[in-house]
Amino acid sequence: MEPQNITHVSEFLLLGLSDDPELQPILFGLFLSMYLISVAGNLLIILAVTSDPHLHSPMYFFLSSLSLADIGFISSTVPKMLVNTQTQSKSITYGGCLIQVSFLYLFGCLDNLLLTVMAYDWFVAICHPLHYTVIMNPRLCGLLVLVSFFISLLDSQLNLSTVSQLTFCTDVEIPHFFCDPPQIFNLACSDTSINIVLVYCIGAIFAGVPVSGILLSYTRIASSILRVSSSCGKYKAFSTCGSHLSVVCLFYGTGLGVYLSSAVSSPPRKAAVASVMYTVATPMLNPFIYSLRSREINRALQRILSRTA
Repeated sequence: MEPQNITHVSEFLLLGLSDDPELQPILFGLFLSMYLISVAGNLLIILAVTSDPHLHSPMYFFLSSLSLADIGFISSTVPKMLVNTQTQSKSITYGGCLIQVSFLYLFGCLDNLLLTVMAYDWFVAICHPLHYTVIMNPRLCGLLVLVSFFISLLDSQLNLSTVSQLTFCTDVEIPHFFCDPPQIFNLACSDTSINIVLVYCIGAIFAGVPVSGILLSYTRIASSILRVSSSCGKYKAFSTCGSHLSVVCLFYGTGLGVYLSSAVSSPPRKAAVASVMYTVATPMLNPFIYSLRSREINRALQRILSRTA
């Protein structure tokens, strides 16, 4: 029997990571722990930066903005999964699914752009140290974050429009723990070839340009550091931007892994498991990377914890 076309579906079913009832409490506990650790860690970074005058610099301003974006990124997917697991329900409304897609692209793109802005900040700090305070003035820093937000909002709305134009069949089961756009395209009854081309074009622009900016910044940084005569000076220069480089590798490495897992026609559930690293683990690990590699953040966090003790 041919599936019936439905122009306006009322809900989708999120199948999650596993159908095994015995695994549900374990998954709930695991994801709840990861979510709380991520939110608490990023909030501590924001609190440390805002409360400590020594951290009122462009680098830490961008870091606090990245932490805020990470909270939004993980909050766009995990809370709904936790609610569904606890209530033993798999449903998400059509509107809720579109909202999830919108916020996922918004904060994912914002993470992407903020990492690019931070790479530019390191480029100015290392390659033009004498002009750093003049170039990276508060007005420019605020403008860079504001422009990043509006570009991310544009990316979110463009991707949302490609999803909202689809029509769906009676099969509305998404083999994922959130509304993953590639899986949504697989459910569509209408022709998705144009939509998929648009998504790839949008992705090439909104992801490719920032990646190129990061590569260009680090190429110039590496070139500048290699001109330093002493090995101690080279090590110190490389170590200063090591935390940012670690986060960049984690963010794009896990993102590339998710893309490859979906591109090689692996089972949808395996792609869902791979996306956990990108959507959940990355926002959780970022605060640890920065706090472990930054003495200033460590000192600020210790002062905050000593006050509350």
